[in-house]
Amino acid sequence: MVVLSPSLLLLPTLPSFRHEPGSNGSGMLSHNYSNYSTKFHQKTTLCCSVASKPTSPNVLWRRDLLLLALSSSLSTHFPSSGCLAAEDVRMTSLVDEINAYTYSYPVELPSKKFLFKWVESRKPERYSSAAPLSPDARLRIVSERVDIVDNLIISVSIGPPNVQFLKSKDKKTWAAKDVADSVLSDKSALRVTSSQRMSESSVLDAHASEIDGELYWYYEYLVRKSPTKSAQEANLYRHYVASTAEREGYLYSLSASTLSKEWTKMGPLLEQTVASFRLLPPTDNYVPPYKDPWRFW
Repeated sequence: MVVLSPSLLLLPTLPSFRHEPGSNGSGMLSHNYSNYSTKFHQKTTLCCSVASKPTSPNVLWRRDLLLLALSSSLSTHFPSSGCLAAEDVRMTSLVDEINAYTYSYPVELPSKKFLFKWVESRKPERYSSAAPLSPDARLRIVSERVDIVDNLIISVSIGPPNVQFLKSKDKKTWAAKDVADSVLSDKSALRVTSSQRMSESSVLDAHASEIDGELYWYYEYLVRKSPTKSAQEANLYRHYVASTAEREGYLYSLSASTLSKEWTKMGPLLEQTVASFRLLPPTDNYVPPYKDPWRFW
C-alpha cells in the first residue's frame, strides 16, 4: 500500500551532502531531523537515470538513451531565480508499506507557478519481483518516479551489502565511503565486474548521520557515461545524491539525480528529498527482502 500526503514546506536552508570536517573524528554526525541546517552547509547536486521494467540488461541502457535524448530536445522551463532554497516548495510524502520506508518529493513551486511532471515509472513492489540493476540481480529497484521534461529521477533500491567493501557485520563500523562503494558496485546493467562498475562512478563525498537511533549514510557521486559512441563529450555526466540505511541484512537506498547541467536549478530540491528518506516500523503489509528472494510473481 502506498500513501501520498501533500504538504507545503518552506526551505530557507537545505541539508548539504558535503561533510563538514571537525564534526567528530569518525565522520558521523548525530542530530535530530528538525535540525539539519546546523549540521550541513548548503550545496547543490543533480542526476539522471530512468527505469522501465527490464527483461534484459540492455533495457536499462535504452532507458538512459531515451531520457538523454528527450532532455536534449526539451528545454526545461524553470524559474531563473538562482538558488531554489529560498523558494516555497510544496512537497508530497510517499509511504511504501510493502518495503516500510517513506520520503518526500517536490511537486510545485507555488510562487513561480511551476509544477513538476512526475510519472510513477515503477510502483512500489516487493524485492523478489523488482527489476534488477545488474545481471547478478543483487540490487533491485523497488520503486521509481520520473520527470522526463525536467530530467529528474527518484528511485529506491534494495540489495545485500557487498562483502568486498563491508566486511564487518557490525554496521556501526562501516565507513560511509565503503557503503557508497558497496551500493555502486552492484549498480550496472552491463555484464562487467564490480570494479568496472565502480569506474563508471566517481564519489564526491560521503558521510554518516544517526537519526532517531538509526544510521543513515549520505553520499554524492557523478556517473560519467556517454549515451552514444558518437557523443564523447567530457562534460556529459549525471549528478546524484543518495541516502542508504540497513535493515535485516539489506541496504535500502534512495537516489535522486539529474543531468549535471541542471544541477544548480534542481539540486537543492533533490537534496531535500534524499534528506527526508526514512525507514519505517514494519506493518502487516511489510514483505522483507529475504522472503522468497527469487520469486518473480
